Amino acid sequence: GAWGRLGHGDGQNQLLPKKIEALAGRRVVTLSAGGRHSLASTADGAVFTWGKGESGCLGHGEDLSDQLLPKKIEAWAPGQ
Repeated sequence: GAWGRLGHGDGQNQLLPKKIEALAGRRVVTLSAGGRHSLASTADGAVFTWGKGESGCLGHGEDLSDQLLPKKIEAWAPGQ
């Protein structure tokens, strides 16, 4: 989808569910999908966001760019 909100590295719409390859090998325990951006958390405590980055809604500090692939929120990394 637009702004990379599906997490597949492009802005293409998908007619059928498709695995997010960037999260392969990670145990996703929660997922929230919105109209412009999405969030996933993993069993090891990592949090990833992707989609429209305006206004800092993805949680990547000064980086307000759209994220076409899941990007780890570093400020939320376990042990910090």
